Amino acid sequence: MQLLLTWRFWRRVSLIGLILLSFLVALLWQRLQTPHQLTLPKNTPVETTTVREPIQPIPVAIALNQNKVALGKQLFQDVRFSKDNRVSCLSCHNFSMGGADRKAYSTGVNGAVGIVNTPSVFNAAFNFRLNWDGKFDNLSSHLDGLMQNPLALGSRWDEVVNKLRQSTQYKQAFAGIYPNGLTQDNIKDALIAYEQSLYTPNSRFDQFLRGNKQALTAAEQKGYQMFKTYGCVSCHQGMNVGGNMFQKFGVIGDYFANRGNITPADFGRYNVTKDEADRYVFRVPSLRNVGVTPPYFHDGSAKTLEDAIAVMAKYQLGRPLAKAQINLIAKFLDSLTGEYQGKSL
Repeated sequence: MQLLLTWRFWRRVSLIGLILLSFLVALLWQRLQTPHQLTLPKNTPVETTTVREPIQPIPVAIALNQNKVALGKQLFQDVRFSKDNRVSCLSCHNFSMGGADRKAYSTGVNGAVGIVNTPSVFNAAFNFRLNWDGKFDNLSSHLDGLMQNPLALGSRWDEVVNKLRQSTQYKQAFAGIYPNGLTQDNIKDALIAYEQSLYTPNSRFDQFLRGNKQALTAAEQKGYQMFKTYGCVSCHQGMNVGGNMFQKFGVIGDYFANRGNITPADFGRYNVTKDEADRYVFRVPSLRNVGVTPPYFHDGSAKTLEDAIAVMAKYQLGRPLAKAQINLIAKFLDSLTGEYQGKSL
């Protein structure tokens, strides 16, 4: 009996040690990253809050040039951006699906299938890097990457400019906004303005942060407390509930060895830096609107939110959770679903 009690004691101590180690690793990693910078226009008024919580609400309104936004919206839906004139930005970022497409891998130009899951375009302007591997540090370079990617648009800017210049409507629209008319830089500028307009404020959780304690149910509030207590918030915090740091997928436990069939897409940040320390490291995804954007992870392997929570608990926290705990955290995450143009996603 004494031996059994001793074994249980040291097992508990080891588990606590692993959890503390995961917190320290996450916090240290965060300190090593570039500070979070919003990719919004200069002098854009961004709301500040005095809420003493690790998560901050999204601004209810952001001042943008609405003429550029309207033009960018047209461009976002235009299939002429792709080599085969069949794929637009909207093809993979469907607003009725939370700004993604609910596929494990999206279909691009000439039917090419991507190698990583498509993140939501909503609130992307708040991320400190773009793409799972953080290859792009702003929306402009990200547009360049999508344009050249043979699995996405597979085109070139000069080709797109020539196509759009065939449109009298576009030429007039650009001339009315930009003194030098329809150019590559101005196309990108309008698209960026539109992407910056794709933010989703006023989630029930944001209402809760602003003082409406009735905005969340008791179960959702309990789920939020678990989210903080268990350490999820060490990576998922800030206004975008993530998107502001890099982290290894598998802080505790080897996710990829257990999943099997490892591909170069699983190497994450390593594909950009070639630094062995960055193997299996990814930009932490935003959890805004996560309840409406399955499947999850860069490989689209988690079909449900509950599946994703279980995997994160096991491989990031070293803390398997009971079904009831997972369900409570999922309820909290569902409260992060915001509004676009006054309507809930």
